[in-house]
Amino acid sequence: MTTPRLEIDLSKIHHNASLLVNLLGRRGISVSAVTKATMGQPEIAGQLLAAGVSGLADSRIENIQTILSAAIKAPMMLIRSPMIGQAALVVRSADISLNTELDVISELSKAALKMGRTHGVLLMIELGDLREGIMPSDLNKVVRRTLGFPNIVLKGIGTNLACRCGVAPDAANMRELSNLADEIDVVSGLVLPIVSGGNSSNLQWVLGSADTGRINHLRLGDSILLGRDPLNLKPIEGLHTDAFTLVAEVIESKIKGSQPWGKIARTAFGPAIAPTDRGDILQAVLALGRMDTDPDGLTPPSGIEILGSSSDHLIVDSGTKRMSVGTEVAFQLNYSALIQAMASPFVTKKCAHSTGERYQTLEPAGCVA
Repeated sequence: MTTPRLEIDLSKIHHNASLLVNLLGRRGISVSAVTKATMGQPEIAGQLLAAGVSGLADSRIENIQTILSAAIKAPMMLIRSPMIGQAALVVRSADISLNTELDVISELSKAALKMGRTHGVLLMIELGDLREGIMPSDLNKVVRRTLGFPNIVLKGIGTNLACRCGVAPDAANMRELSNLADEIDVVSGLVLPIVSGGNSSNLQWVLGSADTGRINHLRLGDSILLGRDPLNLKPIEGLHTDAFTLVAEVIESKIKGSQPWGKIARTAFGPAIAPTDRGDILQAVLALGRMDTDPDGLTPPSGIEILGSSSDHLIVDSGTKRMSVGTEVAFQLNYSALIQAMASPFVTKKCAHSTGERYQTLEPAGCVA
């Protein structure tokens, strides 16, 4: 089979999504499944919807278009603040977008008015992680202005944590978000239908909290796809952590010394790091590099250690067993490695169900034989 390839188990993705939807549903929280790490691939989107998610969410309008072009019908949410130049495209393709700037909402309004349709807006609040968000002290003003834009519907508020600075969702910041929702209800005369607490990093708080307040929505990608809590990378009970496997091929296998020789300068990707002196080793080179994935996010099979990487090569110590040229090696991935592998045109994507059917190539238009 072609390498490098990403093998995708659709049944395990369905299982993970279904379990999380049911767990959170008992707490009154709906789930929008985030498809950005999968580049909006229709087969995966279909499994997420079949598992009961309330809608699909993506940071790239191009991925949403990929889903729509496959005739998949579901509520679509754009979870990165829209670019002004894409306002018309956003209104045409997404039902709701996450927003922080009145100038952007104004352009969305103009586009929606011109098309004769409405567009939903979720206002994002800054609660400490210092990525995107309206400062809480400015929120009431922004709400009043948003309510005045024609063809714009205020759908709710939300926040994002644990992405830039690692600020974890907890009782304090989630209580603040709930209190802000109550304040907006008074200001607007509405009851906000959506209070979106955040992403997969919210699961510890949600499942361990006695009171989730007004939080009734989460945007989940990492936890569904990889089955791990992004705050501590521990497996989530009951979820599969191996729905994705990256397979690469050995293109060189030799006994080599573990220490370089000659004058040491920078590598192509920064300062050189001196390797540990372990004498002669069984070194293998695989046809996989930084143009394909994030090597730092790969977990090799037992007995194999990743030593380094370049644009096109992954160097490993194969331990006590020499691997012949042509041997395939399967790696597990973290979120960083997954999104880069999915985005790489050099990595073949193949999908299957756990029923034992053969993997099929995942093309931009879908999974075909």
